Amino acid sequence: MKYSLTPVGHIESPYKEKFAVPRQPGLAPSALASVVLEGEACNEDTVRGIEQFSHLWILFLFDQNLEQGWTPTVRPPRLGGNERIGVFASRATFRPNSIGMSVVPLKGVRKEGAKIIIDIGSCDLVDGTPVIDIKPYIPYSDSIEDASGGYASEAPQTLDVQFDTQPLAFLAKDKEGKNKQQVISEVLAQDPRPAYKKGKADTKEYAVHLFDLNVKFTVAEPVITVTTIEAFGE
Repeated sequence: MKYSLTPVGHIESPYKEKFAVPRQPGLAPSALASVVLEGEACNEDTVRGIEQFSHLWILFLFDQNLEQGWTPTVRPPRLGGNERIGVFASRATFRPNSIGMSVVPLKGVRKEGAKIIIDIGSCDLVDGTPVIDIKPYIPYSDSIEDASGGYASEAPQTLDVQFDTQPLAFLAKDKEGKNKQQVISEVLAQDPRPAYKKGKADTKEYAVHLFDLNVKFTVAEPVITVTTIEAFGE
């Protein structure tokens, strides 16, 4: 049998492209985002009582991967991008039904005109991502003290992030510059490059679209240097 899903909303976040999005929620705690409810779900009754919970599960679609299909095995970055494991033994984005999930802190609920908006933190979701369900995080059942995390039992190692003079001067002119700098630092510290690049000399200058910015950086492990920041599209 086949089933159809109707999104209950979409994500608004600083991540304007897949590149550099943290591979798990919680790795960039300063990255704030919102779930904008849509259709019949955009109703004050659907969020009644939600603020008594500190965290939410967000179920969503990897919509940018739908046309590319999926494969039974994947190469997790945590294993260096070389070893294959089963797709169901991973959180890879290329899945049979392209469904993902993230647990995020709830920051609040607000209404803007006819819109119902749920503000969240520690986001790892691309701007525009379709949300298919929202559930409260229940500590006694969702947190298991003696659980085993397999090859991902520990948080990933991070790199140090530094900013050249031009990026610092650019951000200093922005009233939200301090927060943007913090988000950029937390995102780049995860080293968003392909796994096979890690541990090797790399002279390439990379760029990522965050907020309304084009952020350019280089990597000389264990340091990432933000070389240039400019308004996106310039």
